[in-house]
Amino acid sequence: MSGVEVSWSDRGKLTVDIVAGTHELIADEPADVGGGNLGPAPHDYLLVALGACTSMTLRMYAERKGLPLKDAKVRLSRRKIKAADCSDCKSIEGEVEEMTREILLVGDLDQAVRDRLLEIANKCPVHRTLTGEIKIRSSLLPSGTAAFPD
Repeated sequence: MSGVEVSWSDRGKLTVDIVAGTHELIADEPADVGGGNLGPAPHDYLLVALGACTSMTLRMYAERKGLPLKDAKVRLSRRKIKAADCSDCKSIEGEVEEMTREILLVGDLDQAVRDRLLEIANKCPVHRTLTGEIKIRSSLLPSGTAAFPD
């Protein structure tokens, strides 16, 4: 199982330090919600994960199939919408998180190949994770524990 560790940072009120393998990252909230805007917000990292996975998946597929794809650029955004305004959502009350993903395919590709690449984009592992069932299992370490056990 892969994982990350997140801890409070002394750089700002809501700033956190992230260790993902050998990589050190930072997350923060925008100033208008009390953060210092020192790094991407947590939801931005969720969009980053989907965008990066989409682009990587398209690149691997195109290379494997010998397609003339020169680049796959992905732009993402998110917003909350009323469930009642969403005709294809399971929820009928409250709000629904809506992510929009725009994909720019660069290369001499006919429409059939473009359509196939969209199908492949929808099969990237992060897309499957976000659209599948997710269980988050939380637990507390014993009181007095100062660090995560190895």
